[in-house]
Amino acid sequence: MSTGELAQAAALLRAADGLLIGAGAGIGVDSGLPDFRGDHGFWRAYPPLASLGIRFVEIANPRNFDSNPELAWGFYGHRLALYRATVPHSGFAILRDIGARLPHGAFVFTSNVDGQFQRAGFDADRLVECHGSIHHLQCTRPCSDAIWPADAVDPLIDPATCLMTPPLPRCPHCGALARPNS
Repeated sequence: MSTGELAQAAALLRAADGLLIGAGAGIGVDSGLPDFRGDHGFWRAYPPLASLGIRFVEIANPRNFDSNPELAWGFYGHRLALYRATVPHSGFAILRDIGARLPHGAFVFTSNVDGQFQRAGFDADRLVECHGSIHHLQCTRPCSDAIWPADAVDPLIDPATCLMTPPLPRCPHCGALARPNS
């Protein structure tokens, strides 16, 4: 971006009365989160799955909770623990502060399921996570449309196999296996 383009962008921001933030995986990279772009990026984050030749689109499929629940939960449980431990980088605070100065504030539309915007202090009522959130669970059956916090899930993952040690999360309504709402 040229200096003139940066000045023009700054002027537009100064004149705005609200801020809409559209974000995807790239915003979390500076916080240390993997973006899973392509199998090689995914496999760097999950070497046991690379050795098995399992691709992101295969492990991220809800069918795995039926066919191999310990592996499905190993993948999602590892991500849940990673996202919980990650501190959002300073860019989140910059965007939050810009929004706080505007009459209509900030709104976020994100494809991320990691909860980094909430951790950075964005208002959950002004945030749309189009793919859901890994921090909430739902029934695999499903017995209802209920979604509940994953706060009680404390995943123990075997790093050599990527399997989650039971007990696996269960639906509080029917007892079936639960899965992330993402």
